[in-house]
Amino acid sequence: MLISYFCSSRRVLARISAQAFASMDSGIVKKPKIVIGTHDGKFHCDEALACGLLRLLPEYEHAQICRSRNPRTLEKCDIIVDVGGVYDPSTHRYDHHQKDFNGTMKSLRAGSPWATRLSSAGLVYLHFGERVIGEILGVRSPDKHLTRIYDKMYENFIEEIDAVDNGIDQYEGGSPRYKITTTIGSRVSALNPAWNAKEEENPDAQFELAVKLVTKEFQERAKGLYSVWLPARDLVEQAIRNRFEVDSSGAIILFDGRSCPWKEHLFELEKELNIEGDIKFCLYQDDKGAWRVQCVPKHSNSFANRLSLREEWAGLRDEELSEKSSIPGCIFVHVGRFIGGNKTRLGALQMGRASLDVNR
Repeated sequence: MLISYFCSSRRVLARISAQAFASMDSGIVKKPKIVIGTHDGKFHCDEALACGLLRLLPEYEHAQICRSRNPRTLEKCDIIVDVGGVYDPSTHRYDHHQKDFNGTMKSLRAGSPWATRLSSAGLVYLHFGERVIGEILGVRSPDKHLTRIYDKMYENFIEEIDAVDNGIDQYEGGSPRYKITTTIGSRVSALNPAWNAKEEENPDAQFELAVKLVTKEFQERAKGLYSVWLPARDLVEQAIRNRFEVDSSGAIILFDGRSCPWKEHLFELEKELNIEGDIKFCLYQDDKGAWRVQCVPKHSNSFANRLSLREEWAGLRDEELSEKSSIPGCIFVHVGRFIGGNKTRLGALQMGRASLDVNR
């Protein structure tokens, strides 16, 4: 299917070029208008994002949006999303409402784990997403970071939109099937004209506002992953690889300097490196220069620790804690035993080691 998409894209570009040359008049080239078709009536987040993603690509940057359910009107469009009852990337038809459509990222993209039924946003993202992100970030494929951000944007942005549009219960079966990180669908829905709105209120203009809203949020999220999330991953990976230099157990990682968001990366990297559950504590400096020893939770959404700090330290501070632990420079241990502090890196490391020892 992806091959047919690329072939179709070449045909669209070739048609654009042919029309442009055919419209030459006194040395002026009149660019043909590219049209994206979608349905009229009440709009939703998925088709708004589908249109917005397409406009981030050079060939659709100036595309007009035609909102209609009339087949004769739609057949004149260059690309159609969320209407028409056809999914065919070779002709740029990206609807998901037909009874026989059950496409997911897992079934349509090799190696993808996500089994949520795609909406029009997911379909456009499937076929154009890597190029879109590349345009936003100025990165060209093949690039391992581009692929990583593509996957993370689906997991933390697109999948929510796919699931909500398809009416999939987040907790079907008891555990969460997908993440809700934006609630952007509600904000898009609020842009629809009210049921008793005045006739002069233009639903197409409101749809354009929805397109701008979701496009901006998508761009900001992708840029944040590239400039904030990805550098943190590199630091966590380095800390994991250096863990045996910190302690011979390999159960303590250390950031030599200020901490970064580390838990999500730790769980993912442990899985990739086949060391799930091995790391118990993380050491890092706080913003005042003191050191923290923090427990690794059992999983990303858990308040339970793989291994807690020593029970007899819970709720103690300063000299009382240093005397109880026989470790100089102690500042505190939280009553929940998931984090503690020390004035020095060595002191924080000793707190972690002592907690490992009592559980060996």
